[in-house]
Amino acid sequence: MVRKIVLRKMGGSIGATIPKDLADLYRLNQGDEVFVLETEKGILLTPYDPNFERAMTLYEKGVKEYRNALDKLAR
Repeated sequence: MVRKIVLRKMGGSIGATIPKDLADLYRLNQGDEVFVLETEKGILLTPYDPNFERAMTLYEKGVKEYRNALDKLAR
């Protein structure tokens, strides 16, 4: 889906307005954080933290490595 939006000056920054149907689709509300990523094709605006997947990979590795210790701590 391609949408054209107009950028507006907001204080010392430039802001974009997300259309209501897209905000509803991605469950975005006032005050939510979104992430801006630079890609080869331009800018990507996403509600998903790009570091989350890496953090979960590290967590899963730690859980496997310290499974016995974690089991003992859970008792």
